[in-house]
Amino acid sequence: MTVRTAFSGPAFRRRATIALCLGALVESALAQPASPQAFLEAIYKPYLVKDYSGQPYEDASRFFVPGLVRAMTADIAAARRRGDVPTLNGDPFVDAQDWEITNLAIAVVPRGTTAATATVTFANLGKATRLLIELEQTPAGWRIADIKAPSGSLRALYKLR
Repeated sequence: MTVRTAFSGPAFRRRATIALCLGALVESALAQPASPQAFLEAIYKPYLVKDYSGQPYEDASRFFVPGLVRAMTADIAAARRRGDVPTLNGDPFVDAQDWEITNLAIAVVPRGTTAATATVTFANLGKATRLLIELEQTPAGWRIADIKAPSGSLRALYKLR
């Protein structure tokens, strides 16, 4: 004798498959902000919390386009082999080694459907700071192609065009 329950049969398997697919879509949507504005807000808003230790930019693929990821990863590996500090010796998102961020504002201007330029302004330890950020839509979501800060360009730091 076969006992059928609500948890057996093809109807249950279809519902379970649909639920898993929907869950994966929701998780993907949460992990990859849908707009450049949301992407940057996810990066910058935590800096408003006192004693925030900064984004883990060493995990470069979460934040940057592939060319920057390769340059940063190679530089970090080379610095470790030398027992030295990497070329990027500070937090690229705030252009500083120390921070206490207030008055954050993010303004994004789309450049077509796959690129955008953002101006990020804030006060760091009371000093006004303005960053220009170039963004690109990649298969992984929105990523940073360059950060132009008072100290210089991130791409120029790694000698990328």
